[in-house]
Amino acid sequence: MPTNSPVKDDEIDLLELFRRMGRTLLKWLQAAGRAFLVSFFFLLKNSFILALSILLGAGVSYLFKWTSKPFYKSEITIKSNTISNDEMIPYINKLNLFLKEENLTAVASSLSTNPEKAETIRDIEAFWIIDMNNDSIPDFSDYRNKHNVYDTVNVRMKDRFVIRAEVSDPEDLILIRNGILYYINNNPVFQQKNDFRLKQNNEMLARLNYDINQLDSLQKIKYFEETRNRKPEEGGQMIFLQEQKTQLLYEDIYKLYKIKQKLDLENNLYPEIVTIINEFYVPNKRHNGGYYFGKVMIPLSFGLTLLFLILYKNRKKLREIYKRY
Repeated sequence: MPTNSPVKDDEIDLLELFRRMGRTLLKWLQAAGRAFLVSFFFLLKNSFILALSILLGAGVSYLFKWTSKPFYKSEITIKSNTISNDEMIPYINKLNLFLKEENLTAVASSLSTNPEKAETIRDIEAFWIIDMNNDSIPDFSDYRNKHNVYDTVNVRMKDRFVIRAEVSDPEDLILIRNGILYYINNNPVFQQKNDFRLKQNNEMLARLNYDINQLDSLQKIKYFEETRNRKPEEGGQMIFLQEQKTQLLYEDIYKLYKIKQKLDLENNLYPEIVTIINEFYVPNKRHNGGYYFGKVMIPLSFGLTLLFLILYKNRKKLREIYKRY
């Protein structure tokens, strides 16, 4: 008996613990069920007023739409050939700083336009392009600038970035496109770096052409020596006194040719500081339409109406609490 009683007590305590947990879980489920039923019938009872609040939010949204000036959004994708994106993106975003400060003179000077046209520009901002799974395929633009720079799987693309523009007139997108190119190409530091890049490429191409010719001549000499060292055998067959691995020169030549082709491609296709990959598209609809205001005004109107109904229904309890404290 003395040895079995602790075991029985432990079993009883464990069963009591499970019973209490079951009762607590049952109370929670009952409370959640009651809350769901109360909420459901409350919404059903006040469905007419809540529906009116949704219609009111939609009406206010369309009122804002017709009373506000329209603006349009578009974006352009640019490849930076000389300057890294770490340096290019902050440089582009200086235009956004000028616009926030309403420094139209600086905007007009930077984009090579007049202040009247600069006044129609609402925003110009550059963003990183994110490559999911690091497969060199662009997936999305980091418009919120919240990408983790220490993420090694989803990385920022180094060879391109996006510029988003907001304008009052979509026809001004061509003006902004030319202005951005003017702003970039007239940076003296960027010009010097690009000229130096092209100069280095030309010097490397000259050296590659020389090395390819040297290897080609060496290949011909080795082939001549191999042919001369061949000795005829009885029966008309040939034997080799010295075996040379001339085919190894082909690998060296092809490696040099690949480097040469890459530099030729860079010089011919990307001779400028930047290259446009995707142009601005002309949007058919204004960005600040009914949906632009509705996604804010409808939930706001619905939420305020719901809060008012809850307070009105519990006004007696609230008065008691107020008097008590």
